[in-house]
Amino acid sequence: MLFINTRPSDRAQQLTTKLKETGIQVLDLPLLELSTLPLDEALIKLFLSLPSAEVIVVVSPTAADIGLAYLKACHISLSLLSHIHWIAVGEKTAAVLKKAGLNPYVPEVETSEGMLDIPVLQQHATHHVAFWRGIGGRQFMMQHLASKGLQISNFLLYQRALPVSTQQKLLQNYAEIQMYQPNIYVCISSEASWLNWKSICHHHLSFIQDCYYVALGARLTTLLMAEVDPTHVYEIENLHATTISQVMVKGQKRV
Repeated sequence: MLFINTRPSDRAQQLTTKLKETGIQVLDLPLLELSTLPLDEALIKLFLSLPSAEVIVVVSPTAADIGLAYLKACHISLSLLSHIHWIAVGEKTAAVLKKAGLNPYVPEVETSEGMLDIPVLQQHATHHVAFWRGIGGRQFMMQHLASKGLQISNFLLYQRALPVSTQQKLLQNYAEIQMYQPNIYVCISSEASWLNWKSICHHHLSFIQDCYYVALGARLTTLLMAEVDPTHVYEIENLHATTISQVMVKGQKRV
């Protein structure tokens, strides 16, 4: 079995290491890389409005790092935000916030759909939710909360793009990758990563159809099932190595 780890390079290492420890072969092929957006006047204005929020959703370790750095740049003390409920997407994001002295809530389900069930987001006392995120991330969750009448502050802290080296790396490894057919599993954790996967494989359309996919969340799973054989798509609720390895073992039995 081969697992193609498409997570950004700074987030892929732990997953790759743990999967290899279980005997699964892994190829790191990042479909997204992150670059910081500048702290401009509009973003400064948003940071200065943070004390009026009841909840801050931090979607990634990158968002946490940049957001905390920009708080300091805006001379905003964490003591001014002591009333706020912090929600961290994933343990790595939580670790960054905890290091800063915060105590975030970490939902077990990392998908936008699952996070909407978090109690603090259901409370009538919650009127203003801030999102620390990258361009294109968590839009469904924000739109849903806005449709319920909540005020949303949208902090765009970084942008995501396809790494220039990824296409070449796929071409260099393509022959070796094919040796693992029909047991190739590809991690798809966002719509952006799916679009980039299709882009780098546009000369190998049959390869896209032949692979199996582990898709994060119901919405992404539905998207993939509309474009490839639905039996080739497995829905996951988190990106833990144990979850992914279980899916791959289950899938291998079906092949």
